[in-house]
Amino acid sequence: MLTLDTHAGILDRKPDYSQYDMPLYEQITNRIKDGILERLGGGHNSQDRYFIVPFAYQNKGNAPEFSHSFISVIRVLADRKQLHLTEGLRRGFYKNREFEAFTISWLPHDFDTNPNLCVFKGCGSRLFPRMNACPFSPGKSFNLEETIRLAVNVKNAVCMWGPYEVTQAGFDLGVQRLRLLEGGTIKYRADDRLYRKDHIAINCFHAMAGLDQLYPNGGLFGTGFKMWGINGTARVLMEYTDKINFRSQFLEPVDEKNDRYGFVYADKPGIRPYNPFKQSSAYRR
Repeated sequence: MLTLDTHAGILDRKPDYSQYDMPLYEQITNRIKDGILERLGGGHNSQDRYFIVPFAYQNKGNAPEFSHSFISVIRVLADRKQLHLTEGLRRGFYKNREFEAFTISWLPHDFDTNPNLCVFKGCGSRLFPRMNACPFSPGKSFNLEETIRLAVNVKNAVCMWGPYEVTQAGFDLGVQRLRLLEGGTIKYRADDRLYRKDHIAINCFHAMAGLDQLYPNGGLFGTGFKMWGINGTARVLMEYTDKINFRSQFLEPVDEKNDRYGFVYADKPGIRPYNPFKQSSAYRR
């Protein structure tokens, strides 16, 4: 079980307010772009480079209904080379660098219009999965902008790690997982304990966990208990870096605790909002 130092405002430090009036999505994408450009340097980029950016969001009570884990995957294209693009991915340019990117953010397909997530329903459902009466939902992988908007709508704290540079094989694993989710055969269910093994339904955590192996367990006794929000993505990062077959895909070290950067909602400048991060920026929209 992870140490729950992300729970219920134990830290509550004052965030940086210098970008307070900048929309949260813009704050996040600027941080991603700056981190990638730092790694690329200012010279000629002779080969494709690949990056992942893990995320989580949660509210002050760390309620599973208001928690989410997701990941963005980015390919920066080599300069002045014939392009072999990945079908269906978003393309863009930033400071003369061309990139393609996607996000794995697995939620019920209508979550943007019906954000009432059923996680545990029924007496004893937290302990006994067969007692959970929550329905299945068709799933959808939302893009990064849509996902950040969901966090802003409920004024959640958002955690970001990276960007981390990975190999092409690491990027390809992410694409394979995206294609699997887009195939329509797997549904969404927040409590997937009885259904992930048979590929019937999975939650957001298992949609991004184990990109080389489907449906790993996590949490207390492998139940997935408390594996949501920041703890959920932290568990995924631990899995990525502990397993030899995925650790080899990382081209730089990962420090799950010290690499966290947070974005926290504040209704006015200068206050101390719910802030479970050592380093963070404030947002209002």
